[in-house]
Amino acid sequence: MFSQGQLIFAICFLIAFIVVMIFSYRKDIATHRIFYKGNYKILIGFLIFIGLLFVIKVVLKH
Repeated sequence: MFSQGQLIFAICFLIAFIVVMIFSYRKDIATHRIFYKGNYKILIGFLIFIGLLFVIKVVLKH
């Protein structure tokens, strides 16, 4: 499906992207603590919503 060169590029890009994201997050961690307090509540609400959609799909399928 993909050539060996494409796979190598994809792996290198993914590793570089993850490393840059980690460094960026560490640099801005103080700012995140100030401006994004309580953000976990939104994440929990979103996960519950997705879970409810999944449950509805499974219930209505049967």
